[in-house]
Amino acid sequence: MEHLKDKGKDNENPTSEGRLAGKVAVVTGAGSGIGRAAAVLMSGQGARVVVADYDERGARETAELVAAAGGRALPVTVDVTDEGSVAAMVDAAVGEYGALHVLCNHVGGTDPRKDLDLLRMDMDEFGRAVDRNVRSTLWGARYAVPHMIRAGGGSIINTASVAALVGDVLQTSYGAVKAAVVSITKSIAVQYGPQSVRCNAIAPGAVMTPALERNLPTDVIESLKRGNALPYLGAPEDIGHAMVFLASDESRYLTGQLLVVDGGMTMQSSAAPGRRAMLPG
Repeated sequence: MEHLKDKGKDNENPTSEGRLAGKVAVVTGAGSGIGRAAAVLMSGQGARVVVADYDERGARETAELVAAAGGRALPVTVDVTDEGSVAAMVDAAVGEYGALHVLCNHVGGTDPRKDLDLLRMDMDEFGRAVDRNVRSTLWGARYAVPHMIRAGGGSIINTASVAALVGDVLQTSYGAVKAAVVSITKSIAVQYGPQSVRCNAIAPGAVMTPALERNLPTDVIESLKRGNALPYLGAPEDIGHAMVFLASDESRYLTGQLLVVDGGMTMQSSAAPGRRAMLPG
């Protein structure tokens, strides 16, 4: 978590003046990477946080980071592919803190060794992708929305991906299920906007999470950098800051939207990296 330690005021003890003061937030996938960054940053802005993850140890470690910075966090073990486990997670949040205002549906992904092109993709992996990315998003929102309505409103933040916006040679399932997350986000926003429940999605580009570093060779990571308009890949905190914004009242007039946080990857022409060499020195 070296990036988090370098963020200065963002990680000071939460105060009543924080951007999320008085809010209760549940973050799934908070045991590492982007989810961990979001949980720590939200706590730093005054939220009481439920740190939910399938990895019990990872959830405890994130909760310890929050506590060390003076915040409050409840570690909860959750299997987002099990409806009962998701319901218990939400119940734990309300039982501990008395309310729920923010839900980050962050868990997702597919196995890149099985989620291949159309002719070689593992159809069982597609089923798992639906459970992990789509059903989990629906269940999380379904159990959170009634509590948010009782609290006078809330913010649901779903993690999509730039894979929902472009085609690729691999991970056919991943692109499909993340596109579904974008559609679900819009539906929830329309359905519960009248009760002041907002729902937005974030589409991260390439982010240097532990999972990305484990699964991609160095040359592929370098090629991803060349595909960005910016000269670097994102850090987990870059997405975490966007989540803090969507959780806060600063985004009170924003709902049903997809916020693309990708270093310019999806807006840059594929020819641009090579054409840079044509510019005069």
